[in-house]
Amino acid sequence: MKKHNFYAGPSILPQFTIEKTAEAIHNFAGTGLSVMEVSHRSKEFIAVVDEATKLFRELLNIPDNYSVLFLGGGASTQFAMIPFNLFVNKAAYLNTGVWAKKAIKEAKMFGEVDVVASSEDKNFSYIPKGYSIPKDADYFHITTNNTIYGTEIKYDIDSPVPLVADMSSDIFSRPIDVSKYAIIYGGAQKNLAPAGVTFVIIRNDILGNVKHHLPTMMNYQTHIDAESMFNTPPVLPIFAALQTLKWLVDKGGVEAMNKINVHKAGLLYNEIDRNSLFKATVIAEEDRSLMNICFVMTEGNEDKEKAFFEFASSKGMIGIKGHRSVGGFRASTYNALPVESVEALVATMQEFEKDNS
Repeated sequence: MKKHNFYAGPSILPQFTIEKTAEAIHNFAGTGLSVMEVSHRSKEFIAVVDEATKLFRELLNIPDNYSVLFLGGGASTQFAMIPFNLFVNKAAYLNTGVWAKKAIKEAKMFGEVDVVASSEDKNFSYIPKGYSIPKDADYFHITTNNTIYGTEIKYDIDSPVPLVADMSSDIFSRPIDVSKYAIIYGGAQKNLAPAGVTFVIIRNDILGNVKHHLPTMMNYQTHIDAESMFNTPPVLPIFAALQTLKWLVDKGGVEAMNKINVHKAGLLYNEIDRNSLFKATVIAEEDRSLMNICFVMTEGNEDKEKAFFEFASSKGMIGIKGHRSVGGFRASTYNALPVESVEALVATMQEFEKDNS
């Protein structure tokens, strides 16, 4: 039976990425050595980093005055690294979920944090609107896609101060105007590579303004100067990321991927809205994530939740259980998830409705 991988992260990867990485684990670039045991400063691996950086720039149209970094520590380390490098007097944050709250917590250790708006009043089921970004803030931080709650900011915000975005779970899923951001960062384990590498896209002139001491490893300039090689980088995930970037190029790039993602999400949201047994947790269509689609049983059918989970599992649906803070179900439809998997989930929901209506 075919398995359909809807895990939220670590999540599905392109088969191309898995196969090429498996080959390199046995024999990397004809060296006769595994990619897991070669020097990160070997010419073969330097070529991997150079090509990955080049494809990052091409796929996202990154301007020349930005650096692309591959670091360790996950996106959670960036929650502290950003204020370390940018916080002078005050920071502004948009609170749209668990990861935004974690970022806010780290920033508060540096001083005043203005939470300009929050959707916590409705369990983060919408994206706040109509807020004002303080012009005296050192930067404004957003989380573009909220994996737990299924909301997404699908446009580039016009900010009067440097804009910082956690794009861990929607990078490469839609076109973005990088020039509107001071920093874009994210963990790789959604749309890019296995967990272990973190990407950072940073406008070079944003640095050098803080007055406090910067630990060497927490200083972005350290890694820019060393071209991501100040210490041993996560070699295997970077290699895998390069394979995904190649796969994206072959698929037509970010614009083509966005069309596919819109189609996949539309198929599933349409079925959720149509099906008498299910309802979406995010009501406003403009706030609905293209990457993480959350839904629950309709009123009066809550007792069928376990039965549907078991039925869907028997049909090969993997990883659709919702996060404990939301409940219900979550289907993560990242770039690598084929349309056929969404169609299979829709058919499963329709069959379950027919059997239980």
